[in-house]
Amino acid sequence: MVGIKQQKLSDIITEKLESMILDGSFVAGERLPAERVLAEEFNVSRPSLREAFQNLQAKGLVERKQGGGTFVSSKLNANMTDPLLALVANRPETQFDLLEFRHALEGMAAYYAALRGQPEDYQNLQRAWLALQAEEQLEISHEAHLLSEFYLVMAKATHNMILQHVMRSLKGMLQENIHKNLEMLKIVPDAGRIIKEYREKIVSAIVAQDPDTARSTSNALLVYIETTLLDINQRDTAVQRAMRRIDVNSK
Repeated sequence: MVGIKQQKLSDIITEKLESMILDGSFVAGERLPAERVLAEEFNVSRPSLREAFQNLQAKGLVERKQGGGTFVSSKLNANMTDPLLALVANRPETQFDLLEFRHALEGMAAYYAALRGQPEDYQNLQRAWLALQAEEQLEISHEAHLLSEFYLVMAKATHNMILQHVMRSLKGMLQENIHKNLEMLKIVPDAGRIIKEYREKIVSAIVAQDPDTARSTSNALLVYIETTLLDINQRDTAVQRAMRRIDVNSK
C-alpha cells in the first residue's frame, strides 16, 4: 500500500493566504499583517509562515520589502485586466453590450449571495447599501464608486472565487458604465427613486436568503435601466433630426 504524503505546514499556510488574496480579504498593494500576528492567528511557527511567504513570492503574489513588511503584489490588478477591455469600455456602442453582460454577472452574484452568504456578509452588504444613503445628494463620480464597491461586497458574499475575480478585474469598466448611465438617467425625474427601490429589494431578498427573488429583481433593475436609456437615446435622435430639418428649412 502506497503511503499518503503528508502536506507540509507551510503549504497549508500558503493555500490559506492564496485563498484570502483570491477572495479579496487582501487586495493588491495591501500590506499583510505582521508575521507575529499571522503566526498567532494561524497558530503556527514563524519559520513555517516565512516559508509560506517565500512560496507566495515565488508565485508573484506578494512582494517583500526590506524593513517594510510583506505586501500583496501591486501588479495583480494589472495582470487581471485585458488591455482590450479599456478600449472596449471607451466605445459608446458597447455600453449596452456591457449592460447585457451585467444581467448575467449581477444576477448571478445576487442569486449566490442569497444562497451562500453568511451573517457577516449580509452585514457588510447592508453597510455598503447604507453608505449610499448616507449623503442626501452624491456627486455622480462618488455614487458610481460606492455602487461598484456595493457590487464587490455582493460578489464576495457568493463565496465563488471566480465570480469575485471577474468582478474585481472588471471593476473599472463597471464603474465607468455606472457613471455614464447615471449621467444620462439624471434627466428622468423618477429614475433615481425607482432604481433605489429596486436595489433595496435586492438587498432585502439577499438578506432574507431568497435567491430567486434576488436574481429576478436584479435583472428587472437592469431591464428598467436599459429600456430607459434606449428611450432617452431615441428622444435625442428625434430632437437632432428635428433640429436638422429646421436648419435646412431656414437656409
